[in-house]
Amino acid sequence: MPRPSRPRAAALSTTVLLLATVLAGCSDGSQDQDQDLSAQKLSWKDCPPPSAAAGGGDAPSPLPGGRKWQCATLKAPLDWAAPKGDTIDLALIRAKASGPAGKRIGSLVFNFGGPGGSGVTTLPAFGEDYATLRTRYDLVSFDPRGVGRSAPVDCLNDPQLNAYFQQDATPDDAAERTELLDNTKEFNAACEENSKRVLPHVRTTDAARDMDLMRQVLGDDKLHYFGISYGTELGGVYAHLFPRHVGRAVFDGVVDPTQNAEQGSLGQAEGFQLALDNFAEDCTSKTEDCPIGDSPQDVKNRIATLLKKLDSKPIPGIAPRELTQTAATNGIAQALYSKDFWEYLTEGLDQAYHGNGQTLMALSDSMNGRSQNGEYSNITAANVSINCADDRSRYTAAYVERKLPEFRAASALFGDFLAWGMLSCTDWAVPGAADHPDVSASGSAPILVVGNTGDPATPYEGTRRMADELGKGVGVMLTWKGEGHGAYGSGSGCVDATVNAYLLSGTLPRNGKVCS
Repeated sequence: MPRPSRPRAAALSTTVLLLATVLAGCSDGSQDQDQDLSAQKLSWKDCPPPSAAAGGGDAPSPLPGGRKWQCATLKAPLDWAAPKGDTIDLALIRAKASGPAGKRIGSLVFNFGGPGGSGVTTLPAFGEDYATLRTRYDLVSFDPRGVGRSAPVDCLNDPQLNAYFQQDATPDDAAERTELLDNTKEFNAACEENSKRVLPHVRTTDAARDMDLMRQVLGDDKLHYFGISYGTELGGVYAHLFPRHVGRAVFDGVVDPTQNAEQGSLGQAEGFQLALDNFAEDCTSKTEDCPIGDSPQDVKNRIATLLKKLDSKPIPGIAPRELTQTAATNGIAQALYSKDFWEYLTEGLDQAYHGNGQTLMALSDSMNGRSQNGEYSNITAANVSINCADDRSRYTAAYVERKLPEFRAASALFGDFLAWGMLSCTDWAVPGAADHPDVSASGSAPILVVGNTGDPATPYEGTRRMADELGKGVGVMLTWKGEGHGAYGSGSGCVDATVNAYLLSGTLPRNGKVCS
C-alpha cells in the first residue's frame, strides 16, 4: 500500500463529494530533431471534463464573473537525457489574471502534492480560494508526468483495485504476510506491463525539468510557484536544479527533505497519532456529549477495539463492499488531513460502532481516488511509481517485522499500517534515484516555507529542515499553530495575509514568524 501522502486540496474536494453522496498519454512518434520545445506555442481552449485517470467528473465550472478555465497541452521530452527524442503530452490548466494587465506579475504555478495528484482537477475545485492571488497572476497548474492526462501510469483496472484495497495491509501471520507480498508484486508487475515506457521517466527531477520548460513556454523569466505537500519537495528539487530561475515561491505542508522512505513513514506515524490525539481531545472537550467516547483515551481505545474486530469480521460498507480493518484505518487517516473532516470522522465512527461502515468507506475511497461511480483515478499508480522511482530504499518483510516495535511506539493505531506500507516498492521495475532529494538552492530567491504544528502528513519538524536545506538566505520559515495538512486557506488570516504579501508585493516576513 502506498504511504498515505495525498494532496490537501484534492483530498478535500473528493471527500466532500463522496460524503455528500453517502450522507445525503504518450505521443507515438519522435519529434523533429531540430525542434526547440521551449519555442512551442500553447493552444488554450475551454477545458474538457477530466479524464478517468485525472478523477473524472464534469468540466470545471466558470469562475465568479463568468471567466472560464482554459486548458492546453505542453510537449516535453519523454527522456530528459535525450531531449530531442520522443515526447509526451503534459496537461495544463489556467485562469487568467483578473486585475489590470499592467499589474500582472506573471503565472503562478501550483502543485498540490501526492505525488500523483491532478492539478488540472484540483486547481478549479479551489480556484476561489486563490482569488486574491489571481488579481496579479494567471493561476496555472498541471498534471505531472505519470498523472491524469500526462502520460498516465496504468496498473490495475477498477475491479482489481477494488480487491487490492480490500486486502489486509497489516498481516498478523505468515499466510497474511505472503498474501500481502503477492498482492504487492502483482500490482507492481501490472505497472511494468502496462506502463513500461514511462516508468523510468517519472522521477521528481523529471517533473522539475518539465516545470522549467513550462516557465519558458508561459513566457516567464522566473518561476513563481506555490507547492503544497509533495509539491514542496518538487519545488525544492526545482530550486536545486534551477536556483537562478526561482521567482516568488511558497512551500506549504512541507515534506522533510532529509528523510529516507523509512524515516518519512515513521514521521507520518507520529504525525497521524498526534492528529488523532488532538481529534479525541477536541471531541471530548466540547460541552455536548462526545458520541464516540467519554475521554480522549476512551475514544482511542474504542477505535482500537473497532479495528481489531474488523480484522476478522468486516461490516457492511458501500454495497457490495465491506468495511475492512484496512479500509477503516485508511478512512480515519483521510479524515485527519483536515479539521473540517473531524465531524465526518465522529459520525463515521459512531455509525461503525452500530454496524454501518459507509462513511468510513467513503473517506477511504477518497484517499484511494475512487469516485462515487466506482472508477478510480490513477493517483495510487502514480503515487507508487513516482515514490519508487525517487526512493532508493527497497525493504523486505523481515526488515519490516524488525521495525514494527518502533512504529508501534510511534503510533498504536497507524504504526503497523505505515510500517507494512514500506513494501510498496518491493520488486519495482525501476531503481530508485536517491535516499532523499537534494534541495540545496544557493543563489535562489527567498522561498517562504510554511509549517503547521498539527500537520499529520508532513510533520512540522520537516519545515525547519527544509528551510535549512534550502540554504542560508533562501528558506524563510513561517509557523502556524493549527490543525490539518497545510496552512494557507485553512482559517488563519495571519498565514493568508503573510503569504499574499510575499506573492503579491514581494514582502517577506521575519524569518521564524509565528501565527497562532
